[in-house]
Amino acid sequence: MLQISDLYKTYQTGEQIIRALDGINLTVNDGEFLRIVGTSGSGKSTLLNLMAGLDTPSSGRISTAQGLLSEMSSSELARYRANEVGMVFQSFNLVPYRTALQNVEMGLLFHNISRAERLDRAADALSQLGLADRANHRPATLSGGEQQRVALARALVKKPKILLADEPTGNLDETTSGEIAKLFADLHGDGLTIVMVTHDSTLAAASITRALRMSYGKISDQSGEVKR
Repeated sequence: MLQISDLYKTYQTGEQIIRALDGINLTVNDGEFLRIVGTSGSGKSTLLNLMAGLDTPSSGRISTAQGLLSEMSSSELARYRANEVGMVFQSFNLVPYRTALQNVEMGLLFHNISRAERLDRAADALSQLGLADRANHRPATLSGGEQQRVALARALVKKPKILLADEPTGNLDETTSGEIAKLFADLHGDGLTIVMVTHDSTLAAASITRALRMSYGKISDQSGEVKR
Protein backbone atom coordinates (compact mmCIF):
# COMPACT_ATOMS: atom_id res chain seq x y z
CA MET A 1 0.00 0.00 0.00
CA LEU A 2 1.08 3.57 -0.74
CA GLN A 3 -0.19 6.36 1.50
CA ILE A 4 0.25 9.87 0.10
CA SER A 5 -0.41 12.80 2.42
CA ASP A 6 -0.41 16.55 1.70
CA LEU A 7 1.99 16.12 -1.22
CA TYR A 8 3.34 19.25 -2.89
CA LYS A 9 5.86 19.68 -5.67
CA THR A 10 6.78 23.18 -6.75
CA TYR A 11 9.25 24.62 -9.22
CA GLN A 12 10.46 28.18 -9.52
CA THR A 13 10.99 29.75 -12.92
CA GLY A 14 12.30 33.25 -12.43
CA GLU A 15 9.81 34.88 -10.06
CA GLN A 16 7.04 32.45 -10.95
CA ILE A 17 6.26 29.45 -8.74
CA ILE A 18 4.74 26.49 -10.54
CA ARG A 19 2.71 24.06 -8.45
CA ALA A 20 3.13 20.74 -10.23
CA LEU A 21 1.38 19.01 -7.32
CA ASP A 22 -0.82 21.03 -4.99
CA GLY A 23 -1.79 19.08 -1.89
CA ILE A 24 -2.38 15.49 -3.03
CA ASN A 25 -3.93 13.00 -0.61
CA LEU A 26 -4.27 9.49 -1.95
CA THR A 27 -4.14 5.86 -0.86
CA VAL A 28 -3.21 3.11 -3.31
CA ASN A 29 -4.38 -0.20 -1.90
CA ASP A 30 -2.70 -3.54 -2.51
CA GLY A 31 -4.21 -5.31 -5.51
CA GLU A 32 -5.74 -2.15 -6.92
CA PHE A 33 -5.74 -1.05 -10.56
CA LEU A 34 -5.82 2.74 -10.37
CA ARG A 35 -6.11 4.86 -13.49
CA ILE A 36 -5.11 8.53 -13.36
CA VAL A 37 -6.27 10.72 -16.23
CA GLY A 38 -5.77 14.37 -17.01
CA THR A 39 -4.41 16.73 -19.61
CA SER A 40 -0.71 17.44 -20.15
CA GLY A 41 0.65 19.48 -17.28
CA SER A 42 -1.94 18.29 -14.77
CA GLY A 43 0.71 16.63 -12.58
CA LYS A 44 0.11 12.97 -13.46
CA SER A 45 3.67 12.06 -14.39
CA THR A 46 5.09 14.10 -11.52
CA LEU A 47 2.96 12.11 -9.10
CA LEU A 48 4.07 8.82 -10.64
CA ASN A 49 7.76 9.78 -10.45
CA LEU A 50 7.36 10.63 -6.77
CA MET A 51 5.66 7.28 -6.11
CA ALA A 52 8.65 5.60 -7.74
CA GLY A 53 11.18 7.53 -5.69
CA LEU A 54 12.62 9.10 -8.83
CA ASP A 55 11.98 12.61 -7.51
CA THR A 56 11.52 14.21 -4.10
CA PRO A 57 8.51 16.26 -2.98
CA SER A 58 8.72 19.87 -1.88
CA SER A 59 6.66 18.81 1.13
CA GLY A 60 4.35 16.02 2.18
CA ARG A 61 4.75 12.29 2.71
CA ILE A 62 4.72 9.08 0.70
CA SER A 63 4.57 6.13 3.03
CA THR A 64 5.32 2.57 1.90
CA ALA A 65 5.82 -0.76 3.64
CA GLN A 66 9.54 0.10 3.61
CA GLY A 67 9.06 3.51 5.25
CA LEU A 68 8.81 7.12 4.17
CA LEU A 69 10.39 7.73 0.78
CA SER A 70 11.49 11.22 1.78
CA GLU A 71 13.54 9.78 4.66
CA MET A 72 15.34 7.14 2.59
CA SER A 73 18.95 7.53 1.52
CA SER A 74 19.85 7.31 -2.16
CA SER A 75 20.93 3.68 -1.70
CA GLU A 76 17.68 2.84 0.11
CA LEU A 77 15.68 4.45 -2.69
CA ALA A 78 17.65 2.44 -5.24
CA ARG A 79 16.78 -0.75 -3.36
CA TYR A 80 13.13 0.32 -3.18
CA ARG A 81 13.03 0.81 -6.95
CA ALA A 82 14.95 -2.40 -7.61
CA ASN A 83 12.82 -4.62 -5.39
CA GLU A 84 9.40 -3.05 -5.08
CA VAL A 85 8.61 -0.99 -8.17
CA GLY A 86 8.31 -1.77 -11.86
CA MET A 87 8.01 1.15 -14.28
CA VAL A 88 6.83 1.35 -17.88
CA PHE A 89 7.10 4.55 -19.93
CA GLN A 90 5.56 5.87 -23.11
CA SER A 91 8.98 6.08 -24.76
CA PHE A 92 9.93 2.45 -23.88
CA ASN A 93 13.43 3.56 -22.71
CA LEU A 94 15.16 0.55 -24.20
CA VAL A 95 18.92 0.54 -24.76
CA PRO A 96 19.25 0.52 -28.57
CA TYR A 97 22.49 -1.46 -28.82
CA ARG A 98 21.29 -4.26 -26.52
CA THR A 99 19.03 -7.15 -27.47
CA ALA A 100 15.56 -7.62 -26.05
CA LEU A 101 16.96 -10.26 -23.70
CA GLN A 102 19.73 -7.97 -22.50
CA ASN A 103 17.28 -5.10 -22.00
CA VAL A 104 15.09 -7.28 -19.80
CA GLU A 105 18.13 -8.57 -17.91
CA MET A 106 18.90 -4.97 -16.95
CA GLY A 107 15.86 -5.03 -14.69
CA LEU A 108 17.82 -7.41 -12.43
CA LEU A 109 21.23 -5.73 -12.42
CA PHE A 110 20.81 -4.50 -8.85
CA HIS A 111 19.79 -7.94 -7.58
CA ASN A 112 22.35 -10.18 -5.98
CA ILE A 113 22.01 -13.04 -8.45
CA SER A 114 24.31 -14.54 -11.07
CA ARG A 115 24.22 -13.42 -14.69
CA ALA A 116 23.09 -16.91 -15.71
CA GLU A 117 20.05 -16.60 -13.45
CA ARG A 118 19.37 -13.08 -14.70
CA LEU A 119 19.34 -14.32 -18.28
CA ASP A 120 17.13 -17.29 -17.42
CA ARG A 121 14.60 -15.05 -15.69
CA ALA A 122 14.73 -12.52 -18.54
CA ALA A 123 14.09 -15.28 -21.07
CA ASP A 124 11.13 -16.50 -19.02
CA ALA A 125 9.69 -12.97 -18.83
CA LEU A 126 9.94 -12.53 -22.60
CA SER A 127 8.36 -15.92 -23.17
CA GLN A 128 5.43 -15.06 -20.91
CA LEU A 129 4.77 -11.98 -23.03
CA GLY A 130 5.00 -13.88 -26.31
CA LEU A 131 8.45 -12.64 -27.32
CA ALA A 132 10.61 -15.76 -27.00
CA ASP A 133 11.43 -15.63 -30.70
CA ARG A 134 12.46 -11.95 -30.49
CA ALA A 135 14.91 -12.31 -27.60
CA ASN A 136 18.00 -11.67 -29.71
CA HIS A 137 16.56 -8.74 -31.67
CA ARG A 138 17.58 -5.16 -30.96
CA PRO A 139 14.85 -2.51 -30.41
CA ALA A 140 15.18 -1.00 -33.90
CA THR A 141 14.06 -4.30 -35.43
CA LEU A 142 10.98 -4.60 -33.20
CA SER A 143 7.55 -3.08 -33.70
CA GLY A 144 6.25 -0.49 -31.24
CA GLY A 145 4.07 -3.08 -29.55
CA GLU A 146 6.97 -5.49 -29.25
CA GLN A 147 9.19 -2.77 -27.78
CA GLN A 148 6.56 -1.96 -25.17
CA ARG A 149 6.24 -5.64 -24.28
CA VAL A 150 10.03 -5.80 -23.84
CA ALA A 151 9.80 -2.76 -21.55
CA LEU A 152 6.97 -4.45 -19.66
CA ALA A 153 9.02 -7.65 -19.32
CA ARG A 154 11.93 -5.59 -17.93
CA ALA A 155 9.58 -4.09 -15.34
CA LEU A 156 8.07 -7.45 -14.40
CA VAL A 157 11.21 -9.60 -14.31
CA LYS A 158 12.04 -8.29 -10.83
CA LYS A 159 8.56 -9.39 -9.60
CA PRO A 160 7.61 -5.96 -8.27
CA LYS A 161 4.93 -5.24 -5.68
CA ILE A 162 3.56 -2.35 -7.74
CA LEU A 163 3.68 -1.48 -11.44
CA LEU A 164 3.70 2.20 -12.40
CA ALA A 165 2.83 2.91 -16.03
CA ASP A 166 3.21 6.35 -17.60
CA GLU A 167 1.21 6.59 -20.85
CA PRO A 168 2.16 3.01 -21.78
CA THR A 169 0.20 3.10 -25.05
CA GLY A 170 0.91 6.71 -25.99
CA ASN A 171 3.11 5.76 -28.96
CA LEU A 172 1.03 2.81 -30.14
CA ASP A 173 -1.78 2.40 -32.66
CA GLU A 174 -5.29 1.51 -31.53
CA THR A 175 -5.00 -2.23 -32.15
CA THR A 176 -1.64 -2.54 -30.39
CA SER A 177 -2.90 -0.35 -27.53
CA GLY A 178 -5.71 -2.82 -27.01
CA GLU A 179 -3.23 -5.70 -26.84
CA ILE A 180 -1.11 -3.90 -24.24
CA ALA A 181 -4.24 -2.98 -22.27
CA LYS A 182 -5.17 -6.66 -22.14
CA LEU A 183 -1.72 -7.52 -20.79
CA PHE A 184 -2.23 -5.02 -17.98
CA ALA A 185 -5.67 -6.49 -17.28
CA ASP A 186 -4.18 -9.99 -17.08
CA LEU A 187 -1.41 -8.80 -14.74
CA HIS A 188 -3.97 -7.19 -12.45
CA GLY A 189 -6.00 -10.38 -12.59
CA ASP A 190 -2.94 -12.19 -11.27
CA GLY A 191 -2.90 -9.83 -8.27
CA LEU A 192 -0.43 -7.12 -9.27
CA THR A 193 -1.06 -3.59 -8.00
CA ILE A 194 -1.05 -1.14 -10.93
CA VAL A 195 -1.12 2.64 -11.19
CA MET A 196 -1.54 3.80 -14.78
CA VAL A 197 -1.29 7.39 -15.98
CA THR A 198 -3.00 7.96 -19.31
CA HIS A 199 -4.78 10.49 -21.50
CA ASP A 200 -7.12 7.70 -22.63
CA SER A 201 -10.05 7.33 -20.24
CA THR A 202 -11.18 4.15 -22.02
CA LEU A 203 -7.87 2.27 -21.69
CA ALA A 204 -8.32 -1.03 -19.83
CA ALA A 205 -11.66 0.31 -18.61
CA ALA A 206 -13.10 -3.12 -17.78
CA SER A 207 -10.24 -3.91 -15.38
CA ILE A 208 -9.88 -0.60 -13.56
CA THR A 209 -10.86 -0.72 -9.90
CA ARG A 210 -10.71 3.05 -9.40
CA ALA A 211 -10.23 6.08 -11.58
CA LEU A 212 -9.33 9.64 -10.70
CA ARG A 213 -8.79 12.81 -12.67
CA MET A 214 -6.09 15.41 -12.08
CA SER A 215 -6.18 19.06 -13.00
CA TYR A 216 -3.65 21.79 -12.16
CA GLY A 217 -1.82 19.60 -9.69
CA LYS A 218 -4.92 18.57 -7.76
CA ILE A 219 -7.19 15.56 -7.75
CA SER A 220 -10.34 17.05 -9.23
CA ASP A 221 -12.53 13.96 -9.45
CA GLN A 222 -12.59 10.58 -7.74
CA SER A 223 -16.11 9.72 -8.84
CA GLY A 224 -14.86 6.77 -10.90
CA GLU A 225 -15.09 4.42 -7.96
CA VAL A 226 -14.65 1.02 -8.61
CA LYS A 227 -15.99 -1.87 -10.36
CA ARG A 228 -16.39 -5.03 -8.35
